Amino acid sequence: MLANTLNTNEIKDSAGVEVEFTRIKSSGRETEFAKIGEAPALPLRLTIKHVETGNGIKKRRRSVCRFDKTVMSTVDATVPVVVSAYAVLDSPIGALTANTEPTNVLAYLMSFIASLGATTTILYDGTGNGAKTLLQGDL
Repeated sequence: MLANTLNTNEIKDSAGVEVEFTRIKSSGRETEFAKIGEAPALPLRLTIKHVETGNGIKKRRRSVCRFDKTVMSTVDATVPVVVSAYAVLDSPIGALTANTEPTNVLAYLMSFIASLGATTTILYDGTGNGAKTLLQGDL
């Protein structure tokens, strides 16, 4: 279980600087964190949610980790807009006895988004192969 305060480098911005969050609500299989010190009109939220469907060998868990940040438009400074990024892991938990393959698939996603391939360095600045495709709309 996550701590109620995420303040030991769990979350970093594009410059690699820690961003601190505190849990503001939890209900069932969903929890929400708010950036510590956020402006009330410009929230930065982390939401984590799990949903299980099916049963037996067809049981699946869909887990979402999502950031939503409200910022002011750089085209019209009077308009707030929301930027969102999220990862979803959809796992056939009823058909697996271990998390080996879901862990591999998650590693594929993380390494593609946050690295340049041959390196093992995590890139927070959006220059990873997958990050560039997401930010620029490339294929």
